[in-house]
Amino acid sequence: MSIRFSAPVTPAARHRLVRARRRAHLKAANDNQPDCANDGDQLLHAALRHFAAHGLAAAQEARKIALAAEAEGDSAAFNWWRDICQTLDRRLAAGLERQAETGS
Repeated sequence: MSIRFSAPVTPAARHRLVRARRRAHLKAANDNQPDCANDGDQLLHAALRHFAAHGLAAAQEARKIALAAEAEGDSAAFNWWRDICQTLDRRLAAGLERQAETGS
């Protein structure tokens, strides 16, 4: 059984907590509006959908699709799938980038 210690909140600490909570409310923004989504949000959404479809192999699948797009000469599709691969697995995307540069 673990023992947890919680120090009593002093008036000075309480004042800091209240100020921090007020600042947090000032930074709040409504980002649920679909018309204000940027490319990063769209990329993250696509990566999460791809992950939902392929599970833990999603990054490898995105890498395969990117390599196939590069072989066909479709640079826009290659960049898109490379970015999805990078969102899911940065190391794998770095290897993909190196492989694309060498052309093998």
